[in-house]
Amino acid sequence: MRIAIGGISNENTTFSPIFNRLDDFTIWSDDALLASGRYPFLGQLPYVEFIPTLFGRSLPGGPVENGAYQIMKAGILARLRAAGPLDGVYLDLHGAMFVEGMNDAEADLAAAVRQIVGPDAIIAASMDLHGNVSQAYVDQIDIITCYRTAPHRDMVETRQRACELLVQAIESGVRPQIALTPIPVLLVGENTRTDVQPGARLWGSLPARDETPGVLHTALFVGFAWVDEESAHGAAVVTGTDAQQIRRVADELGQDYFDARHEFNFGVESGGVDECIQIAIAAPEQPVFLSDSGDNVTAGAVGDIPLFVERLLAHGAANALVVGLWDAEAVAACQAAGEGQMVETTLGGKVDTQHGTPLPVRGSVQKLVDAGDGNPQAVLQVAGVTVVITTLRQSFTLLTDFANAGVDPLDYKIVVVKLGYLFPELMPIAAKWLMTLSHGATDLDLAHLPYQQIKRPMFPADTEFTWSPAANHLATF
Repeated sequence: MRIAIGGISNENTTFSPIFNRLDDFTIWSDDALLASGRYPFLGQLPYVEFIPTLFGRSLPGGPVENGAYQIMKAGILARLRAAGPLDGVYLDLHGAMFVEGMNDAEADLAAAVRQIVGPDAIIAASMDLHGNVSQAYVDQIDIITCYRTAPHRDMVETRQRACELLVQAIESGVRPQIALTPIPVLLVGENTRTDVQPGARLWGSLPARDETPGVLHTALFVGFAWVDEESAHGAAVVTGTDAQQIRRVADELGQDYFDARHEFNFGVESGGVDECIQIAIAAPEQPVFLSDSGDNVTAGAVGDIPLFVERLLAHGAANALVVGLWDAEAVAACQAAGEGQMVETTLGGKVDTQHGTPLPVRGSVQKLVDAGDGNPQAVLQVAGVTVVITTLRQSFTLLTDFANAGVDPLDYKIVVVKLGYLFPELMPIAAKWLMTLSHGATDLDLAHLPYQQIKRPMFPADTEFTWSPAANHLATF
């Protein structure tokens, strides 16, 4: 059995002023892909020859430069051509890729793969539940799986499930089918966590739905709200061998999601920037984490808005940490001054000029970090606020990210991260957590975003409308 592996995993917002360029991607190809550690389960399928092509991924950002996408796509296709006859292809995707000048990049890639491998090969894809799914994409794929946790904890399991279902389909000789039910609901990921209700109930129902005769896998997609294209919406996607059953299950799941739309919430206390800072200062707990949700780099925002530094200083915060402020010029200024020295510089506001302006500061350079990874960092103390400044955009989602910068979040009363919801390693150490409704490319108030292409009506942009899969299916949605 011969199965090729490859893909492009990227999450891109059309509301960000930066582009994801080829240099922003980490790319594995050929034997390096199999050795990357991304697929530790392949050894459990020893009778399968997995043929690596190319896989690229980068930190979420603005649209992918068209030329970068074409180079990665060409690398995948060339290796598929060289591979010869294949029984199947496993596409490792995110699902929210937006390429400059294109619409529905995943559908474009899947169609190109299908053209090379032919109609008989079975194609399986794994995706993030924040991916957007179109009928054009589904038409090229035979099996789709997606994460069932947000914050994400089942990434490897989802990739493994895709490969196992692909092998199962090849062995059985029965080609799976996919039923897609688009749902006119477009919510941000911070509203649709799977560890609080109603997400816990909806995603928790999927294993039982998988047991339906003729159903192989049930997927519920939130979609990606910060991209303006027609495929941005929720979706119930069911893979199986019985066309009537998968259609029924997809429609039932879609209706359940739509009916729960008013129940979704942040699952945590929220408020404006000044309000949350005041709550954090007054709280007896430590550390209090504040999510700078509008400048969330894990969803594609720039990460250079200095608003929190400015407002913490204005409130006289005495022991606050702001991590992951992107400003290469400020890092260079700190390097020129040297550790232990005072420096006058400006922080942020140099890229996302719509939402931030450079903040003049005078502070002490506490630490300079150069791990040889092209991302030197500086730790700058400005009054009672410690700022970790980075040369490259970086998300502080792991405790090692803090440790590498020489700071311990447990030492601070307030910790500001440029995230939406806290990632699994941070949530347990947060004595208190506040979702701060800041502005930026990933604004949680979608009314601030200039949508032009999404289909209407769409909740919550439109609130008063009825919908059912039976009455308003693919042709009219």
